[in-house]
Amino acid sequence: MTKLWGGGGQGSGTMAFADHLDRRTRLHLGCGLRYDPEAVNVDVGEAGKPDVLHNLNQRPWPFPDNRFESVVIRDVLEHLDDTLAVLEEIYRVCKSGARVHIVVPHFSSNGAFTDPTHKRFFSALTFDYLTEGHPQNFYTAARFRIDTRQIVFRQTVLNKVVWRLANRFPEAYENAWAWIFPAWFISVELTVMKGGAGLA
Repeated sequence: MTKLWGGGGQGSGTMAFADHLDRRTRLHLGCGLRYDPEAVNVDVGEAGKPDVLHNLNQRPWPFPDNRFESVVIRDVLEHLDDTLAVLEEIYRVCKSGARVHIVVPHFSSNGAFTDPTHKRFFSALTFDYLTEGHPQNFYTAARFRIDTRQIVFRQTVLNKVVWRLANRFPEAYENAWAWIFPAWFISVELTVMKGGAGLA
């Protein structure tokens, strides 16, 4: 079920939004209790009173193509069934050049495993598979550019050194040191790249 909070239509089609929502160009996916008054807030639960009540596992999402200029999806992607399908929906509803901020647990984090609702774990290199030129980008036609990528650690004196080395050499860190010096989460900023070989 999809519905506009406080009223509006429901169903699987594209929504007609109230004027105050129609002006918002940021999409906040899985907002929970962190409601963003500058964004269109989407969540599966009613507790945070999202603007749109929708299960993100149900696609297509109730938004038109090329609707948003930025997307925030923080601590949500790991709970969803199909990572690539979600990223393809983000690509679809975004304009070319839109910025996408993603926060997910690093695979070495104890928090990645302790939450029973987590379905996926992530590497700092996961999102490379959606970039132009990656040898295994054939899984999807959606294309993004990685602008920033940070492996984040819990704050300790030792982790200040580990953080610098891990972010300078992420592949080496994940291959040899991740289970010795576990990370906490990954923060990635992407840009939507349309107009080339990606999805229309």
